[in-house]
Amino acid sequence: MRRLSAVLLVAVAVAGCKKSEPPAAAPQAAAPAEAAAPQGTTLKGKVLERLDAPPQYSYLKLAVGKEEMWAAVPITTLEKGKEVTVVNAMPMTNFESKALNRKFDTVFFGTLEGATPPPTDAAAMGAGAMDTSPAGMAAQHANVGKGPVDVGNVKVAKATGADARTVAEVYAQKAQLKDKAVTIRGKVVKFNASIMGKNWLHVRDGSGKADVDNDLTVTSQDAAHVGDVVVVKGNVRVEKDFGAGYKYPVIVEDAKVSK
Repeated sequence: MRRLSAVLLVAVAVAGCKKSEPPAAAPQAAAPAEAAAPQGTTLKGKVLERLDAPPQYSYLKLAVGKEEMWAAVPITTLEKGKEVTVVNAMPMTNFESKALNRKFDTVFFGTLEGATPPPTDAAAMGAGAMDTSPAGMAAQHANVGKGPVDVGNVKVAKATGADARTVAEVYAQKAQLKDKAVTIRGKVVKFNASIMGKNWLHVRDGSGKADVDNDLTVTSQDAAHVGDVVVVKGNVRVEKDFGAGYKYPVIVEDAKVSK
């Protein structure tokens, strides 16, 4: 059991630290296309509880030896008491399931042994689907991390109010703003929908230096379009680690987006 615990702890540590985004626009620098995807681990245990979040996932509470762990797999009808093996399991830390209205300290996304793995082609998966394979999760994070290629000149007036900040000010004041609400007016220069249950926006307002502090990543349940000038109000998170090797030095989360 000690050996199994050590293996899982190493897997979490490797997944959380293998790749950290550089401070180039949170996390605007793209993960290298040739980099190897993080490798998953294998969990074997008895199902203690099953929570379904249709149409995609079942969350399984597993007894792995003397430890209890959560795993998320493609929707299943497995009953309590069944012995299962979850393969290619990738740890995600501080993961919130909107469907369950629940936050997990750590949940391992993987596939039940013997089951058909989810497709890795985004087109085959359909809109809003999430590829839970290690390679697929890494690819989704890399796609979010890539900044826009060319958005031209951006100059947007600063939002108003006591909590209003420019993009560059969020970077400069991130220590003081940690876990506090901010309001930012900016132009949407990139939009990714339904990744890890969230929409991901890159916003710019003309402040800051290119590839340093001119581009801010925002997560929201609201949609937007590239080219929109929007006001986002959300909470600043610092050194946010979503697992799979991707850490964001500064990000605005759970934002409300309006025009």
